[in-house]
Amino acid sequence: MIKRYFCYFLSCFVCLPALAQFRIEVSGVGLTQVPVVIAPFKGQEALPQKISDIIKADLERSGQFRVITPPAGAFDESSRPELSFLRQAGADAFASGSVARLADGRFDVRFRLWDVVKGQDLGGRSFAVNATDLRLAAHRVADDIYEKLTGDKGVFSTRIAYVTKVGQRYQLWVADADGESAQSALASPEPIISPAWSPDGNQLAYVSFESRKPVVYVHNVSTGKRRLIANFKGSNSAPTWSPDGTTLALTLSRDGGSQLFLLSAAGGEPRRLMQSPSIDTEPVFSPDGKHIYFVSDRGGSPQVYRVAATGQGAERVTFTGNYNISPAISQDGRWLAYISRVGGAFMLHVMSLADGAVTAITDSAADESPSFSPNGKMLVYATQQQGREALMTSTLDGKVKARLSGQQGDIREPHWGPFFN
Repeated sequence: MIKRYFCYFLSCFVCLPALAQFRIEVSGVGLTQVPVVIAPFKGQEALPQKISDIIKADLERSGQFRVITPPAGAFDESSRPELSFLRQAGADAFASGSVARLADGRFDVRFRLWDVVKGQDLGGRSFAVNATDLRLAAHRVADDIYEKLTGDKGVFSTRIAYVTKVGQRYQLWVADADGESAQSALASPEPIISPAWSPDGNQLAYVSFESRKPVVYVHNVSTGKRRLIANFKGSNSAPTWSPDGTTLALTLSRDGGSQLFLLSAAGGEPRRLMQSPSIDTEPVFSPDGKHIYFVSDRGGSPQVYRVAATGQGAERVTFTGNYNISPAISQDGRWLAYISRVGGAFMLHVMSLADGAVTAITDSAADESPSFSPNGKMLVYATQQQGREALMTSTLDGKVKARLSGQQGDIREPHWGPFFN
C-alpha cells in the first residue's frame, strides 16, 4: 500500500466498482463539539437518500459537531422550534428545512438555522437543483450551517480526486468530499498516479504510464480534454500547482537522478530549481507561493525540506524520525502533514510550522498521500484497514476520523480540491 520513497513509480492499485456507494463510519470524540439538532426535512421521504442524513454525516465528519436526536414533530424552514425544550435537551443550534419538486422537474431545497442558546434566527437559504444535484444541495446546506456556527468556510461541497484499479484498468475519479457521486475523469490500461488539483478546481495534473514511462498530463475536468505537459527524457512525476495556477513544480530525471523543476502550466522548457546530487521529489508550494516543500535524501534518509521558489536556501523541516515523506501544507500555512515511518509502520503526522510540534494523527501502519481540506481543518489520506485499502478523513487532532468505504475494492492517491463556485 505504501508509496515508498525510492519506489515511487511502482505503486499498485486494487479495485473499486464504478457504482459503489460509500459509507461513513465516524469514530473518536473531539474535545469541543457544538451540539446541534438536524430535523428531518419535510418531503424528503420520497428521495433515494434523505437530505438531513447527508447534512448530519457532513457535520459529524468535520469533528466540530455532535448531532442530537430531533424532537418529535414535523418541521420545515418556516417552523419556529420550541427553544426552551431544545435548550433543556442540550442543543446549541437547530436546523430544519424542506424539499419539494418544482413544476419544471427540479427540486427546491430550503433550510433555516436557529441559535438555540441566544434564541436567534440565523437565517437560511434555498437551492433549486436537478435531481442529480440533490446531494450537492445537502452539502451546501451543511456548508452554510458549518460557517454560521464556526466562522470558518465549510468544505462539504468541494471535491476530491482519487485513483482506482479494476483488473488491468486504472481510473481517475472526481467525487464529492464524502466520496459519493464519483465520476470517472479518465480510464487507462496503464497506471495513473499523483492527481493534483489546479487552484481554480478546473484542472487535474496527473502522471500516466500509458507511454510505458511516467509522463505528466493536465486534464480539464469540465470538458474531459487533456494535454501532455511533460514528456522529457527519463521519468516525469509528482506534479503540483503554484497558488496562482501559472506554474507546475515536478520531478524530472532528464539530467540524471530525480530533481525538481519548474514548468509553465502552458508547457515549454522546464527550469531546474536547484543543483543537487541527491534525490529531490514530491514538491508542494506554500500557500503564498514563496517556498516549495519537498522530500530529499540529502541528509542520508528521506526528510522534508523547504526551499525558496527561486531555488535558494534549502533547509530541513522534519527532524522527528528517520524517514519522512509526502508533505502537504494547509491553506493557512500553519500545518505540515506528512507520512513518517515509525518502527516499520507508515503513519500520518501533523506538524505545527510555527513551533515544530509534531502530532501522530493515526496509529495505523500503511498511511499515504495526505491532503488538506481547503479550509485547513481536515485531512484526507489513504490507508489500509483489515487488509484493504481505503480513504479516510481526519480532524487535525486525529480525534474524529471517517472512512470513505466502498462496497468492495480499494481506492488510493487522494487529493482534496479547492473551493469553487
